[in-house]
Parts: sequence; structure tokens; C-alpha cells
Amino acid sequence: MTGDTTRNSAVHPPSAPVAGHSTRAVPHQSPTPLGRLVATVERLRREVLEAQAAADGRALVELAKGILIGQLNCTPAAAARQLDLLCRDSGTSRLELAADIVNQASRDHVSEIAAAFVERAGTDDDRAEHSAVSVRLRTAESGMLAAASDTQAVAESLLTNALGPLGAVAVAVWTAVPDGSLALAGHAGFPPREAVRWRHVPPGVSTVAGLALRERRLVTLPRVKRAGLPSIGHLQWPEGGRMAVPTGTGGRIHGVLEICWPQPLAPQPPQIERQVEALAELCARTMDASPPGDPTAGDAVLPDVAELIDLAEGLQDPAVVLTPVLDHEGRLTDFRIRHAGSRFVDPVGRPRGDVSGALLLEAYPMAAAENGLFDIIERVHATGEPFRAERMSLTALVDQIPLTSVADISVSRHGAAVLLIWRIEDETARLANLLQHAQRLGRIGGFEENLATGETTWNAQLYALHGLPATAPPVRLRELPGHAHPDDSAALGRFLRALLRHHRPSSVNFRLRRPDGITRHIRVVAEPVLDADQRLHAVRGAYQDISAQHWTEVALAATRDQLAHTEAESAERNRLALQLQHAIMPPTPPAVEAPGMRVAVRYRPAETESLVGGDWYDTVVLPSGLIMLSVGDVAGHGIEAATGMVVLRNALRGLAVTGAGPGQLLSWLNTVTHHLAKHVTATAVCGLFDPSTRVLRWARAGHLPPVLVRGGRAEAFPLIEGLLLGALPDVAYGEREVRLEPDDTLLMFTDGLVERRDSSVQDSLGHLVNAAAAGSGDLDARLDRLLAGSRSDTDDDTCVIGIQVG
Repeated sequence: MTGDTTRNSAVHPPSAPVAGHSTRAVPHQSPTPLGRLVATVERLRREVLEAQAAADGRALVELAKGILIGQLNCTPAAAARQLDLLCRDSGTSRLELAADIVNQASRDHVSEIAAAFVERAGTDDDRAEHSAVSVRLRTAESGMLAAASDTQAVAESLLTNALGPLGAVAVAVWTAVPDGSLALAGHAGFPPREAVRWRHVPPGVSTVAGLALRERRLVTLPRVKRAGLPSIGHLQWPEGGRMAVPTGTGGRIHGVLEICWPQPLAPQPPQIERQVEALAELCARTMDASPPGDPTAGDAVLPDVAELIDLAEGLQDPAVVLTPVLDHEGRLTDFRIRHAGSRFVDPVGRPRGDVSGALLLEAYPMAAAENGLFDIIERVHATGEPFRAERMSLTALVDQIPLTSVADISVSRHGAAVLLIWRIEDETARLANLLQHAQRLGRIGGFEENLATGETTWNAQLYALHGLPATAPPVRLRELPGHAHPDDSAALGRFLRALLRHHRPSSVNFRLRRPDGITRHIRVVAEPVLDADQRLHAVRGAYQDISAQHWTEVALAATRDQLAHTEAESAERNRLALQLQHAIMPPTPPAVEAPGMRVAVRYRPAETESLVGGDWYDTVVLPSGLIMLSVGDVAGHGIEAATGMVVLRNALRGLAVTGAGPGQLLSWLNTVTHHLAKHVTATAVCGLFDPSTRVLRWARAGHLPPVLVRGGRAEAFPLIEGLLLGALPDVAYGEREVRLEPDDTLLMFTDGLVERRDSSVQDSLGHLVNAAAAGSGDLDARLDRLLAGSRSDTDDDTCVIGIQVG
């Protein structure tokens, strides 16, 4: 055919200098015999490739001629002349024109891709790209169809005619095996040794092609090395890019087309990805080994489907045969239920005649849920990898009401059809399964011993309890004493006599000594089985591992003993603390008569003895004639608080005889508190009253200020600075003076009188001030009313000192 151009410079670029090497002339050297042989082989290989490309181009031109013959109803010679005339008038080459004629006539996926380039063609470069795409795809199609089932020739035609112009250097065509493995069916551009190494990829090995097969989509990797997925040629081009796309027809995936670039692959435009997908579709047509026929052609049954129906009828399990339903573009839309086996049981009780012949999604619309039954069947049909699952939920609609059943599922592909087996779990199987799990969770093993035949039957759990392999002979009841702790022999003897001699149900707990040296605590419950003559025929029962329960009971007993001992110690400590508190601080001490004043005290201990606190009060006439008034509260409860109270109260008494002021006394008392053996904190108020001048000097250490009642009005002393005792080693405390008048009443108290959980301290102090102002009568009656009207809810000790000036 004159005028055909079959060599393409994009496929076979001219030789270029090798980087890093000089191009200057070198002296001529005589070639060696090996060199001449290599040059000859390379020349022959190049000629074969050129011949193949020329043959592919001629096949495309001949196909276009055939289309013209059919359209123009002319002879082959007239069609050739018409083609030459069209080439001359349009200014295009024969290959480009032939590709356009085939695109217009076929209206297939390849022509759609070419049409997309026409729509976006706005410049001469765009139109040239459109022509190049059409020629590449149609030339590759011609070469692949000519190669037919020779996948190796298909791979070489793909690389030469379509992928080489895109910059690819190698291509691999993988066949998907139903067991999940991949077989290298054809390759081009890879070294022969590399192809031999990768001729088979076992299931579970992650590769680039395996990723595309698993995800069922086109996968693009800019750098194969960075992706961390080994694949054919990854050592030759570690920084190169990869594309892998599944090849399939009619919803079935036959394999994967993998393309290799020597350099990193930039993000590809959608047009390039569509070209690669079109090539994968062409490749799939050559790999499809199914017999010819239209899967959508009504009730036609292919031979392999008929064989599968016969196989389904021979199974003991309920089986369904499904065939794919495709749309006019060859896409999978549904599956048709070609046959429901005679043992088929519909989850909602429909007869199998109502299901046979129906579409799967019409009969079971709930199967379309995400990751549901339809997705599983579609995946098996696409990849050929079988699927099995136990206790899978199946949901069907009955009058728009979903009904769910549990079944064991098995799905496998056979030729063009899919075999679905579902075994719905009936009530008997469900109860047996429940019993099995209950025995496992409860660590229970069952047995039956036939005394007539001597046969003993154990379940698997009982072998596990005894630590024996499933092939070991069971231990008979009479042999139990030899496997138990010697101290349990008497109890086992009573158990066996009651069971075997007196024919009564019995139970026993004993320590089982297993062959692996582990001792387990076991409970055996058994009952006799009598025949019609009331003679002992068999014994059945169960073993239960109660080791965890036994050790729990032992731990509980030890814990109870420890708790009882701790409670006794705690009660003794509380008793001692209460005695100590009462010895130092009697609840109702007698009134104190001091020069120029009368002092009364009310002390109310906590209602709970375990909450014995550290409140204290003290009134003492010093050698100087001054009267020291103090009240304080040690933080915490119990013996530590009580002993801390005694230490601080006595320390303040001893320090007061030095004649120091209340601020200095509290500073010294802070040092004492800070250096106690156990870190203690406390609050206190200390005052020195001079009867001759009726002047009260006072200081506070984190305590509430005193309250002064005068002439029917009451108010709290203003707060002065004063950190609580024991917080820091060195603290200075400020002082204040106040002159008291005759008939004034001064109240000093601990926080147990006013503190509430639901109120602030200031609110509680305000309530006390109002209560003190409203009171009348003598000092004792006033203190009793304050205690009775206290709103405190903290169950703490309470101490109140009342000082009435004479």
C-alpha cells in the first residue's frame, strides 16, 4: 500500500549522545565477532518491531477500507481510490484518516475519547493531539486484535503503538487468578530475567498491580520507590512512576494492565487516564476467555451456567446460581437468579419458584446496603476470589417490614456465573451454638460414661480443662482419685459411692492435678442414668473450672479479716481520741470567774465519733494580771487532730507567761506548728484582756474574727492579716486593740458554728451576727440559743466562748 507511514519518531526517537560521554571521533577499531553478533540481533529486533508497527498500521487502513466498501457499496479498488482522494483533500495521512473513519463507524469507548479531544480542540496543536490519540488507540487496537489470545504480542503492541508515545518504557499484563494471586501473562520493555522472577505473585503479596485489583480502580504512583510497593521493574526504575488499571468486561476483572515510566510521573490529566482505561478495555477483550454470547440476552443459558445448575442440585446445602446483568454499555447493574436449588430456603419463607428468574436486588432490595450481600457478590464476580463468612445477617422486606436472619455465606465464581450458598441457622443450630458458647464462657465440659460398654464421651472443652490432647483417652470416673490431690480422696470417694452405689445425683469439689503440672479447682456434677429395670446404665454430668471463684473466695476472706482488723484499730484510735478530747475539752465546762469579766464555754463534739476534731479553747489568768482568751481549730479529724490540739493549746499556755503580745504569741505558735512531726495546719484567735483598762489586744491566724454584742447590736471585728498556722516557717501577725464597755459580750468561736456547704463564709457569719443581736438574757442562755440555732451542716466540732464584761 503506497503512501503508508508506519514508522513513528515518537516511538523510535533518533539516537542521542549519552550524558557524560564525549561525541568526538575515535579511531576506527575492527569489530569483534561477539560485537557483530550483538549488532545483528539488535538490527533484526528493530526490523521485527518496525514490521509489526507497519502490519498494525496496514490492518487499520484495511479496516477503514472495509467500512468504505460497506457504506459506498463499491469494490476494494474503488474504496482504496476513495481513501486516497479523501487524504489528498483533507491533507491528512492515511493512518489519521483511517482512524477517523473507524471512530465514526464504531461509536465505542475509543471513539468517545477521540470525540472529547475534538470538543476541546481550539488550536492546531489540539487538533494534532486529537489525531495522534486516535491513531495510537486504533493502531494499538488493530495490533491487539491481530494478536488475538497471544497476550505477549498484545503487550508488545500496546507499548509500541500507544504507550511508547506517552513516554512509557515498559508494560506488564497480569492475569488475576481466583485464589488471589497474579500471573504475568505478557510483558514488553522489561529485561527477560526480571520477567522470569515475576512470572507469579502469590496471594497476599502487596504490589502495584495487586493494589489496583484490590481497589478495582486506576492507581497512579508518582514514584514507585516512595510508595513502598515492590513490583516488576522496580529495581530498574526505582524513581519511575507507575499506572495500574484493572482490565475487565461485563463486570468481571480478568487482570491488570501495569505501565512503567522511567522518570517520576507528574499528575496526569483526565484525558491521559481515559486513554489508559480505554487501552485496558481493549486488553480485556483479548483476555476474555468466556464463550461468545450476550449476558443480557433474556433467558439464554450458557453451557457453563447449565453445568453450574447441575452442580447446585447435587449439593446438600441450599444454593443459588446468579448470572450478571449488564446495561447497553456493558456495565454491571444487577444479578439474575438463574436457579434456586431444591434445598433453597428463603429467609422470609417465599417458595423458590417466586425467587427463581428474579433480579437479585428486586428479590432482596436490602442486599444493596453498603458492604452488603450485593457488594460481596459483585467483588467475587469481578476478582474471582471466593468469599466465606459465618453468622452473617441477611435482611429481607416483607410488606416493608425488615426481617433479619442469620446464615453462613459462601460465594464463588464459576465461569460467567456466581454460586451463592447460604445456610440459614435454624432454632436447633442456634441453641446448640448458644450452648457451646455458654460452656466455653463458663469453662464447663460435659461427659457421658456408658457403664455397659465402658465407653466414655467428652466434649472438646473437657479435654481443655484436663489439659489433655483431643486424641488422649478420657479419664473415667473411677480413675478420678488418681488425678486429684491426695487430701481430696475422701470427698471423691463419697461422691462415687453416692453416684455408683446409691444411684443418687451428686457433686464434689476437688483439686485436679493436670499432666502439665498445673492444679485447677474443679466442681463435678453428675447424675445416674437408669434403664427400664432400674439398673445403672450410664453416668452423665459436667465439669466446671472454679479456680477463679476459689481464689476469689480466698481473697475475699483475707480481705474481710483485714477489714475487721482495720475497723478494730480505727475504733480503738477513735476511742482514744475521744477520751483525750473530753479530758482536755469537756463538753460543758463550768463558767470561769475572772477579774472584771465572766467567761462561759459551750463545746459540741461531732456527731460521728470517727470525726473527732481538733477544736480547742482556753481562758487563763496570767501572772501579769492579763487574761488570755484563745480559740483554735486543727485541720483534720482523728487521733492526729486531737493530739495536735493538745500540743498547740499547751504550747500557747506556756508561751503566754512570757508577757509577749498576741501577735508574737501566734508567731511562736506558728513555728511550733510548722515543726511538728506530722505536718499540721491550724487556725486560731488569741486575745489579751486588761481588766483595769478594759482594753482587748487580739490577733488572728486564718480564723474567723470575734463578734462584739453591745446595746442590742452586734458586729464582727474587722479582718486583720494573719496566715494560718503551720503553712510557712516564719510568719509575722498583726494586732488590733478594742476598748470594751460594761455589759459588752464578746463571742469567740470555731467554724463548726457557722460553716455550710451551700453558703459562703461571709453569709454564714452575717447570719451569726443577726442571731447574736437578737438574743437576750444571761450569758449561758445566750450561748445555748446560738448553739441551738446554728445552721452549720458540716458535722464538725463546735466551740463557742462568751465573755461578758462586768
